[in-house]
Amino acid sequence: RQQATEYSTSSSDEELESKPSLTHKAKRALRKRRKMEKETKQLIKQEELKRLHKAQAVQRQLEELEERQRALEIFGVELERELRGEADSGTKDENQMLHEWFELVMEKNKLMRYESELLIIAQELELEDHQSRLEQKLREKMAIDGKSKGTVCSSPQGQTMP
Repeated sequence: RQQATEYSTSSSDEELESKPSLTHKAKRALRKRRKMEKETKQLIKQEELKRLHKAQAVQRQLEELEERQRALEIFGVELERELRGEADSGTKDENQMLHEWFELVMEKNKLMRYESELLIIAQELELEDHQSRLEQKLREKMAIDGKSKGTVCSSPQGQTMP
């Protein structure tokens, strides 16, 4: 996954036209930077959409899981009554009812583990979203800092040039 490391600015065509002293090479570099910023924004938007779709899928699965757990709970209460002799067990013998009860407990534990996994995935998505927002804020601050430096720029070797 490509991380958006370029900082974004709100450069426009006015920026190019208002500075006639910019050389052709500088104009080309500015256009290239704006193109990369646009691509970065699109990438960020796509990642947000992926996270949104995944979050919606997790939410649906959690809702289905909750329904299944409720149904198991109702069945479990009924089965426990039959085991205690409070309800009519019909033709079921005690061994069969105990077997069903243990299977019910195993199924319930399995659903609880699955629920835990889904909650971890949801938390992971929240953290990814938070990270993306922080990265965006950082890019904005870097863009502001870059504009406030004015004509001073850094060379690739880390030396400051006028």
